[in-house]
Amino acid sequence: MTDLSPLWISLKIAILAVIIVFFLGIGAAYWMLGYQGRSKFLVEGIFISPLILPPTVVGFLLLMLFGHNGLIGHFTNLFNFNLVFTWYAAVITATVVAFPLMYKTTLGAFEQVDANLLQVARTLGASEARIFWSILLPLSVPGLLAGITLSFARALGEFGATLMLAGNIPGQTQTMPMAIYYAVEGGQIGDAWFWVVTIMLISFSSIFGVNIWQRRTQHRSGNINTAEVDLNKSQNSNFSGSDHLSSNSQGSLDLYVDIKKQLPEFSLSVEFRSQNHLSLGLLGASGAGKSMLLRLIAGIEKPDHGCIVLNGKVLFDSNHAINIPCRKRHIGYVVQNYALFPHLNVYQNIAFGLQGKLNSKTMKERLTRQIDGMQLAGLENRYPHQLSGGQQQRVAIARALAIEPEILLFDEPFSALDTHLRSQLEQQMIKNLSRYKGVTLFVTHNIIEAYRICEDLLVIDRGKSIAHGSKFEIFENPRTIELAKISGCKNFSPVKLINTEQIIALDWNIKLKTKETINNNCAYVGIRAHQISFTNQSKGINIYPCWLASYIEGPHQVTLLIKLNSPSENEGDFHLQVEIYKEKWNQIKGGVYPLYVYLDPKNLMLLN
Repeated sequence: MTDLSPLWISLKIAILAVIIVFFLGIGAAYWMLGYQGRSKFLVEGIFISPLILPPTVVGFLLLMLFGHNGLIGHFTNLFNFNLVFTWYAAVITATVVAFPLMYKTTLGAFEQVDANLLQVARTLGASEARIFWSILLPLSVPGLLAGITLSFARALGEFGATLMLAGNIPGQTQTMPMAIYYAVEGGQIGDAWFWVVTIMLISFSSIFGVNIWQRRTQHRSGNINTAEVDLNKSQNSNFSGSDHLSSNSQGSLDLYVDIKKQLPEFSLSVEFRSQNHLSLGLLGASGAGKSMLLRLIAGIEKPDHGCIVLNGKVLFDSNHAINIPCRKRHIGYVVQNYALFPHLNVYQNIAFGLQGKLNSKTMKERLTRQIDGMQLAGLENRYPHQLSGGQQQRVAIARALAIEPEILLFDEPFSALDTHLRSQLEQQMIKNLSRYKGVTLFVTHNIIEAYRICEDLLVIDRGKSIAHGSKFEIFENPRTIELAKISGCKNFSPVKLINTEQIIALDWNIKLKTKETINNNCAYVGIRAHQISFTNQSKGINIYPCWLASYIEGPHQVTLLIKLNSPSENEGDFHLQVEIYKEKWNQIKGGVYPLYVYLDPKNLMLLN
């Protein structure tokens, strides 16, 4: 009859080793997740070295460490305790060789968790410990299970290092791999096959079991189509219950920012003030520094220099070494993918920032106001993947408002939505922001979106503020070519001054009369594509013949690329872009050239 002691010894050693590496691996992975020191690669190499070194090398190093003359061996000798050639030694070797698998798998699982989830949790006031236990660890469960499984299989099959440190003592340190080796050496092939099959069954069963569990979990959380939205509910939603702010916001409600931060491609240097009950749009091209500015205000990133003051409270001041943690800034932050916690339902998502801060009655009343105000009643028990895009956005806004923030930060909340849904949610956002009495910052690179939603605009170009004021002033009267480009103007030409009322557009080779008095700082002239009109007159002020180079047809409008004064030689040979409706295009497209365009003096922009 086969002695089964190697089975029980192997299971005991493997299970104990997995328990140890579970905690060690999670701790090491969490530490390395945030560690950015210079020795990071060295530490990483030490952690994974048992995975790449030959087992005999690992065993030798452990023997030198735990043997009679080793560092730890000297210490254990003081207590007349010898680790070598005991089953404790086998646990140590199994732990050492299994640790890299648990560590790397856990670190990979942690890195797969959306960083926005952790950042939003901080803005909701969660401590790092709560973020770890409530967000990071639950969302990493599949990776943790994979790490446990791989670590168990590795510990179960350890041979070389165990042989050197623990030896092969039947009934004490003889594991199944040892039994296989000595069975083959003794010519007992049947026993060897028995232990081989046993190890394979145990290892494959554990891996198979984890795969089955993961598939069932994925099936239960399968995505539902999120392209649809309940438009009636979307249009009727409002910020009910959020008209008041926290006690921290008594008195003047405003935001003052004067900060600098060196970024890889440019230096972000912005100064502005935003008053209460005004939505300030941060407008600029992609990569201009808009989102980074929000992260600096929220406390997710730290400025190099400057100060941030919200409602009289200093959030950051480099001169006085003040940097209020993100979780204490009392800021509502809505990112572009909404960052709803996928393992929490609607009610739990909205309640996340209130847990432990209010008594149950007060919290329930506040959550009810938010759920009813955002038209989410009946959806409380649904999970994010069961919601439409519009519903997800409302949950994200309700979650931010539940903590009664002093400021709302929106980072391109419409960027992931289709055109139809974007239009509906824009209307909802305008209505919602009209009821919120705090400061609102809205990041976008869409000029039409910014114009519809925001009252004031801060235009940023490569980290610098180039304009700050009302949207009407910035759109109707841009003073620089950069600002005109950002506001949507497509036609520019450098100019030569004739007098205070006339210029020559050098690129267009035409003389233009202006309505505005020309000063010596004028360097360019611009005109918007939709403000150029066609006329039946062939002579007059700012009227010139033109020929069509090419055109770009859209569903409702047509963009014409035209050349002035002479026919175009090719599609790229043009001076101006003209946008007209299809009805007008149908009238002129079959006409005789040249056509005549009129550049109205009141539509000409004189730019620095």
